[in-house]
Amino acid sequence: MKAIFKREFLSYFHTVLGFIFIAAILFFFGLYSYAYNMAGAYSEVTYPLQAITFLFMIIVPLLTMKSMAEDRKTKTDQLILTAPVSVGKIVLAKFMAVGAIFSIAAGIMCIYPIWLSRYGTIAYGETYTGMLGLWLYGLLCISIGIFVSSITESMVLAAVISFVALFVGFMMSSISELISASGALEKVLNCLDITAGMDSCMEGTLDISGIVYYVTATALFLFLACQAVQKRRWSGAKSKKAKLSVFSSGLIVAGIVVCVLINVVVAQLPEEVKAIDVTQEKLYTLTDETKEYIQNLDKDVTIYVLEKEADADDTLSKTLDRYEDLSKHITVTYVDPSVSPNFYTNYTDSAPTENSLIVECGDVNTVISYDSIYETEANYNTYAYETTGYDGEGQITSAINYVTSEEQPVVYTLSGHGESSLGDSFEDALKKMNISVESFSLLETEAVPEDAEFVIINGATSDINEDEAQILCDYIKGGGRMLITLTYTQEDMSNLKAVLNEINISMEDGIVVEQDTSNYYKTPYYLLPVIVSTDLTTDISNDYVFMPYSVGLDMDMDSLSDTENIVEFFSSSEDAISKTDAANATSYEKEKGDIDGPFALGLWYTNTEETEDEDEEAQILSEVIVLSSATTFTDEADNVVSGTNLSFFKTAVTELLGDDEDSSSTISIDVKSYESESLTVSEGAAEVYRVMMVWVLPVALIAAGIIIWVKRRRG
Repeated sequence: MKAIFKREFLSYFHTVLGFIFIAAILFFFGLYSYAYNMAGAYSEVTYPLQAITFLFMIIVPLLTMKSMAEDRKTKTDQLILTAPVSVGKIVLAKFMAVGAIFSIAAGIMCIYPIWLSRYGTIAYGETYTGMLGLWLYGLLCISIGIFVSSITESMVLAAVISFVALFVGFMMSSISELISASGALEKVLNCLDITAGMDSCMEGTLDISGIVYYVTATALFLFLACQAVQKRRWSGAKSKKAKLSVFSSGLIVAGIVVCVLINVVVAQLPEEVKAIDVTQEKLYTLTDETKEYIQNLDKDVTIYVLEKEADADDTLSKTLDRYEDLSKHITVTYVDPSVSPNFYTNYTDSAPTENSLIVECGDVNTVISYDSIYETEANYNTYAYETTGYDGEGQITSAINYVTSEEQPVVYTLSGHGESSLGDSFEDALKKMNISVESFSLLETEAVPEDAEFVIINGATSDINEDEAQILCDYIKGGGRMLITLTYTQEDMSNLKAVLNEINISMEDGIVVEQDTSNYYKTPYYLLPVIVSTDLTTDISNDYVFMPYSVGLDMDMDSLSDTENIVEFFSSSEDAISKTDAANATSYEKEKGDIDGPFALGLWYTNTEETEDEDEEAQILSEVIVLSSATTFTDEADNVVSGTNLSFFKTAVTELLGDDEDSSSTISIDVKSYESESLTVSEGAAEVYRVMMVWVLPVALIAAGIIIWVKRRRG
C-alpha cells in the first residue's frame, strides 16, 4: 500500500498536474482573500473560503480522472490487481495520494489567517472550522471522482461524469427547492446535498452531523470504487460470476444501509451535541438565563414556524432545535404556507412574513415577525442594509415568557417636566421583559396609578410642583418603588430635591468633573465611575459604566431609621470636583466656589419591614434607585461601553419589580452582534499581499512543475 501511495503521489508531481491543482486553489483563494480581507477590510476569512467552493467541480475531476481509468486503459491495472495487496488498500492508497495533494493546498491556506491577524482580530475558531468543512468537502469530492474513474477506462468520460455528479451535489439544495420536493423525496435529495455540512462549518458551527456525513459518504464512495474494481477482478471467473455479482450487490446495499443508519443515529443527537457553536458571539448557543428558564418551564408551548422545514432559516432552525432539546414542554412545528395559506388567521389578521413564528400556550399566543429576528442597519457606503445582529433567542424567550405568564407588569414614566426618553435599546429591553410602559402626568391625576410596579423619572429638566412632590413622597412612604435619573440644570429643582430628601439623599450643586484620568472617557465630564460591589452591580463589576454630565449625590446615613438603608453602587474618585458654575468655567481644575469630592453617582435606598426573628429575611417595602446622569440610559452612552449600561438597567428593573421569587419572569436576552472588527490595512500592505498570494506563490508553483516536467522529459 505504501508503495502504491508513493507511486501515485509522486506521479502528480512528475507532471504539472499536481502543481496546477495546488496553484489553482491558492490563486483563487488568494484573489478572493485580497478582495474581501485586504481591499474590503473584512475580518471573516470564511468569505473567500465560500467563494472557492465552485472550484472543486472543475479541478477535482481533472485530478482524479486518471487515478483508476488510466491504469485500466493502459492495462497496468492487471499488475496491481495481481499484486499481494487487497483492492481496498489499492483504492485507499490512490485516494490518499490525491487527498495528500489537496491537503497540501489546505495546509498552506491555514497560514493566511495568521498573516491577516497582523491587521486586526481574526476569529480563529470560525475560520479554522470553516477550513475543516472545506477540507472534508474536498475529500468527499475526491472520493466521488475516484469512484467515477473506477467505472470507466476513458479519462475524459471520467472527468465529465465527475463534473456532472459534483455539480448536481453542489446545486442539490436549489434543485430541491426548485421542484418543491417534500416527504421521502425531500429526504433523499437532502442526502445528496454535499454542501450542507460545509455551509454549517462556514457559519461557525462545528457540525458533528456534517462531519459524520462527510466521513461516511467518503468511505461509501471508496467502498463502491472497491466493488467496481472487484467486479473486474471477478470477470474472469465465469462459473462464479453470478454468485459473486449477487454477493457484491449485497455488500453495496449493506454499505449504503450502514452509511444511512449511522447518519440517522447522529441526527437524533441533541442539537447542542451535534452542532458545537464556535462563533465569538455564541450565536447558536442559548444563554444560561434562557436554559434555566426553559428547563423550569411547566406549561406546554407550541412554536409554529411559517415555512417549509427544508426552506426555513438555518440559524433560526438551529436555535429552535436547542429549545426543543431543553424541555419536553416545547414543541416546534413547521407550517408550509403554500399548503396552509390561511393558518395564520387563527392568530392574527395580517399575514406574517415567511419564517415568522407563532408562539402559543393555551389560549394565549403572540407572533414574532421574521423582520424582528435580525437587526439591520443602513450602510451609507454601499447604500444597502446590512445584517448587524441576531435576536432569535431574545425574541423567542420573550414570547415564551409572555404566553406563559399570568400577568404583565406595568411601569409608568413621569411626564410634563422635560424628561428624557429612554434609548431604543432600553425600551426594547422592557418589551422583551414583557413590561408595559405607560406615561402619566401628576398634573392630571392625584396619585400614582395603583397598577404601577414602579415609576421612572428620567432626567427632568424643570422642577415638579409642591403637590407633585407630596404625591411622590406619599407614594414612597406607602411602599412605592422608583427609578430616578438626574440631569445637570441651572433651573431651581427644590421640589425634586425635597423628594430625594425624603429618602435622605441630596444633590450637590454643579456638575461633576473628574481629575483622575482613569475615571473618565475623552473629557473629564464623561465619567467612568468606580463600580462598588453590590447586588445591583454583580454582573458588571469587571466592566465600565458611562455616565456623562453627572451631578454629585450625598446621603445622610445618620437620619435613617432602623429599617432604612442606603447603598452606594457608583462613585467618583476622591480627586473629583463639582463645577458649580459650569457655564462659565475656564478650566477643568478646581476654581473658586467648586466643591471637593468624592461624590456618590448611584445610590440605592430601601425600606424594609420590621421582623421579630433575626433569621427571618425582611421584605422590601419601599425602594428607590437614583443615578446622577440621565444620559446613562441612552444608546449613545451604552455603545461606548459595549452594552454595560443596558445590563445595569435590566438588573435595576428586575430589582424594582420585586421579582425575587421568580426573576425569570423578567428575563431579557441581548441581541447577538454579527458585526466583527474590520481589518486596518494600508494600501502598501494590501498590494504586497496581492502580489505575493495572487501571483508570486501560484506562478512559482506552476513554474516549479514545468521545470520538473521538462527535466524528466529530457532525462
